[in-house]
Amino acid sequence: MATPGVAQSPNTSEPGPVAAQVESVAVGTEQGFADWLDGFRPRALEAGIAPAVLERALPLARFNAKIIERDRNQNEFTKTIWDYLDTAVSEDRIAHGKRALAQHGAMLARIEAEYGVDRHIVAAIWGLESAYGSFRGDIPTIEALATLAYDARRAAFFEKELIAALKILESGDVTPEAMRGSWAGAMGHTQFMPTSWWAHAVDFTGDGRRDVWSDDPADALASAAAYLRHWGWTPGALWGLEIRLPEGFDYDQTTERVKKPVAEWAALGVAPVAGGALPDHGLASVLLPGGARGAAFLIFSNFQVIERYNTADAYVIAVGHLADRLRGGPAIQAVWPRELRALTLAERMELQERLGAAGFDPQGVDGRIGPNTIAAVKAFQRANGRVPDGYASLEVLEALR
Repeated sequence: MATPGVAQSPNTSEPGPVAAQVESVAVGTEQGFADWLDGFRPRALEAGIAPAVLERALPLARFNAKIIERDRNQNEFTKTIWDYLDTAVSEDRIAHGKRALAQHGAMLARIEAEYGVDRHIVAAIWGLESAYGSFRGDIPTIEALATLAYDARRAAFFEKELIAALKILESGDVTPEAMRGSWAGAMGHTQFMPTSWWAHAVDFTGDGRRDVWSDDPADALASAAAYLRHWGWTPGALWGLEIRLPEGFDYDQTTERVKKPVAEWAALGVAPVAGGALPDHGLASVLLPGGARGAAFLIFSNFQVIERYNTADAYVIAVGHLADRLRGGPAIQAVWPRELRALTLAERMELQERLGAAGFDPQGVDGRIGPNTIAAVKAFQRANGRVPDGYASLEVLEALR
């Protein structure tokens, strides 16, 4: 799953009216959910939702335990990068995307001209989010958001989204029955969360509705482009490219936190796998999503813009690489270390606990391998004579044990 504002660390705090009012829900129940809905109604009325909207929409809400399970197991965070890319940038998805580009080429060209965002990036997001509109989700959005707001992990965040969804219904852009999407409450071809819809959705067709739900993808694709433009997309610049690192390269510099001018990377011996000179799109970082034995990428500011859609590196690389393949570029050339497996959630949390106990603070134990955990892994590797690539592998965990 990938949606603006959803796939983020559980430590990320989101403002909302009930952050301290919702008790932890380990195993939700129908009765518990019904009690939560009773408590939610007055908060929704206080937020300005009309009683008639609540009477029509809330009966659609049912407690869905499968949604909670999905929220705990997002693929971008639980698979190895190579396993994720095998699916996200499969030959079938590439072929389907080329057909979609041919079918909607004129419309995508107009969107690129209007918003300055590469049409192949927009198409790649469309491909990852809904398989080019084929799988937009069939879960009632109110049901999904109410279930997640009832759950305690990010209750305030999802209650805010639920209020926004109810306000969309009040606006008349969609009916409660047609407002369907993913398990996380993301909607339409490009899987917008309700607050992102309010902030960034556009009426590209000019029919008076910002319709991201229907079979016509125009409003949804233009909305995705508007979203990326808002967050600083640089027209004409790459998201990144696959590179080759020289022998003896200082792997301690492989992190988004280290940014250098392209000329400095070139002087260190960094070169494109495809040959030629490194393109200069401003400050850049070297990223090793599969460790020192996998592919290396030089990433630019547009990488961080795509991160606004989904914070997982795997997702951003998938969008960028799928876009490259849709315009006719080659597959990733490096060989991934497929003999390695992904750590389980329990193992990732154990890794963080053991890093902290050994004096390499990951800034929390949440099972998500983000920049702080990567920095802690690097520090441990450096202190123990290992290649400091920051890759949270079973080898590192066993060394900590």
